[in-house]
Amino acid sequence: MIDGILHRVRTGVQWRGFGPWKTVYERHRLWSADGTWERLLQQVRAQADAAGEIDWDIAVDSTIVRAHQHAADART
Repeated sequence: MIDGILHRVRTGVQWRGFGPWKTVYERHRLWSADGTWERLLQQVRAQADAAGEIDWDIAVDSTIVRAHQHAADART
């Protein structure tokens, strides 16, 4: 179940690509609505941070973050 949801999120394939696609979709929708995914992510982050597996240094420059193409012609 979780592998199907994560594969769908990673690749963007259609839900119908899985056996019981409606079950996978409904479970994902319910877990998103009730905050299960957020709680799971917080627990995984806390464990990885405690083990020293997360590097919290972030660098952003103009080669990574760009304005949308329509923002170039913006008058305001």
